[in-house]
Amino acid sequence: MSHHIDAVVEAAHDGIEHEQFAVAAEGETYELVTPEATYDSLTESAFREALESHADEFALDWYFWSEVVGERTPHRRAFLQWLEGVGEQPLAARYEALDDGISHEWGQLRISVEHAGHGERVYDVRHVADADADHAADELDAYHDPLAARQLATYDEKGRYRPLKSGANLAGGWVFPDLDARDVVETVETFYPASVPNWYREREGELDVVHWEDAIGRQTGMYGVVQTWNRGEGHEHVEWVAEATCDDSQCVKRREWQYDDETDLDADGGDGAFPCREPCSVVIAASRKWTRLEAEETRTYEFDLTPSEKEQVEAIIDAVAEGRIDEIREADIYEGANRYRTRFFRAKRFDEDGNLCGVPTDDE
Repeated sequence: MSHHIDAVVEAAHDGIEHEQFAVAAEGETYELVTPEATYDSLTESAFREALESHADEFALDWYFWSEVVGERTPHRRAFLQWLEGVGEQPLAARYEALDDGISHEWGQLRISVEHAGHGERVYDVRHVADADADHAADELDAYHDPLAARQLATYDEKGRYRPLKSGANLAGGWVFPDLDARDVVETVETFYPASVPNWYREREGELDVVHWEDAIGRQTGMYGVVQTWNRGEGHEHVEWVAEATCDDSQCVKRREWQYDDETDLDADGGDGAFPCREPCSVVIAASRKWTRLEAEETRTYEFDLTPSEKEQVEAIIDAVAEGRIDEIREADIYEGANRYRTRFFRAKRFDEDGNLCGVPTDDE
């Protein structure tokens, strides 16, 4: 007999309720309920025959979730069920979708699940940029150990270190094919640590959010200076921090922390699939530098610029802030942040000491 049938028979005495499938046993008789019919007062042999003839797909599905995935790690089980839409449609429709493959985005990951026969699943993880049909798995570097994701997440496509693992600069060109239910979650967690547990806690209403005020209140040593932003006009400063670092273009998490329990931030928190529960180390480190910069007194500088040059300065700042510099073609002289146009501006308006319009930054 098949293992999944044996497992159902054994579990029947404790009762099973799984989607539209239920079994129960009392003494030597068994009961089976499916969407099509109810069978009761069955002997064990008749019960086995009914399972195989009328409920084999339900039994396989129950076996996968109860015995293969199990319930010891609730967040892993919930994540895998979310991937294939358990509870969103009848089993037959879900299995039909699984035959074609079901995909979801998780940060910059594209995670797919397919039915591998006999109730089993096979998972595929790759970069969203490599998700379309033109990027076949054999054109990508294949990895099978989930821990390989650690190295892939360390550097961006230019080989630069990524200090923020949830930064929107994950390099592609790889695939984790043919993963099982355990390894797919471990792979996702290696790319984005704690993303699945925090997503699950949020779904359960148990996410422990640490707001800005509490986060910086515990900073000590060289980071203690950030606490000076936790007074008066500090709210405005934190708005600038959140806008600069927590936008979707910078981080794939969805910011859930606010200024404090009673004061929300106006800055967009993003639309990521999983939450950010507290200001990260990158935010705190950047805020330390910005705190010191904001301590400077403002001064008035006077520059002689043409209207087009003023707009060009604005265009350069915007292109750098949005990470668009690499997208600007060298031949596109109409783009304010074009390299040659910027070099012309520097040649015209900077003196030999690098001062804009010959105006020194500090004349004292």
